Amino acid sequence: MNGTNRRLKRLFDKESGNSLILALDHGANEGMIDGLGSIQSILESLPASGVQGVILNKGLARHYGHLVPEDVNLIIQLNAGTRHGSPSYNKNIVCSISEALRLGADAVSMHVNIGNDLEDRMLVDLGEITDEAHQLGIPVLATVLAKGSQIVNEHDSSLVAHCIRIGAELGPDIVAVSYPSNGDTFTKAVAASPIPVLVTGGPLGQNLEGALNNTERGLEAGCRGCCIGRNIFQTEKPIESMEKFAKIAHKKHLISGS
Repeated sequence: MNGTNRRLKRLFDKESGNSLILALDHGANEGMIDGLGSIQSILESLPASGVQGVILNKGLARHYGHLVPEDVNLIIQLNAGTRHGSPSYNKNIVCSISEALRLGADAVSMHVNIGNDLEDRMLVDLGEITDEAHQLGIPVLATVLAKGSQIVNEHDSSLVAHCIRIGAELGPDIVAVSYPSNGDTFTKAVAASPIPVLVTGGPLGQNLEGALNNTERGLEAGCRGCCIGRNIFQTEKPIESMEKFAKIAHKKHLISGS
């Protein structure tokens, strides 16, 4: 077993075989949005939360990485953009793999948006980062979303399925995608993917219950867990929200049976 596979196994719970990834990298894109002030308290609560990994940008990893327990994987986000940019869906490399390793990264993360005039460069970045990471034995989590001028409905099942397939085709070890709003193409793409698929939480506006239900439906479709951000840190009780997602991800109970 090579280094990448050893580290990849640590991103999944030994009992459930699934993963809950907590994404706390939103500040670079969104600015000082509600909930970001509670990051320290959230990190301090990770040991009992059922979280397998936490995503941080390099600055927060430098300041708060010591709060991430040894049994929770530190995942460094390597690219970023802001909502004020033109276009807002652009993502550029802002952290090298060597810097991520110096910060203690157990894995790295990339965000790719397709369906726009910059997707070619973001896809190249994903391919090159994956190659470099694997040379050093580091797993890559790719969040692939359909965002841009060519996209009408980013939650269309065929588009989400295409995002899954990009993850399967271009070399990352895990792909995270949004839950679709229609069709069964999603389930077929999950079944055909040689790498684990995680479902993202989506915008907070859908409410916590909706995000939990989407996570449950994603697992029923074959996903291996979820990657959640705003639907944890922007909720009124983020620790309780985190525990609710953990119970879904690790099959301790289902929303439909609660």
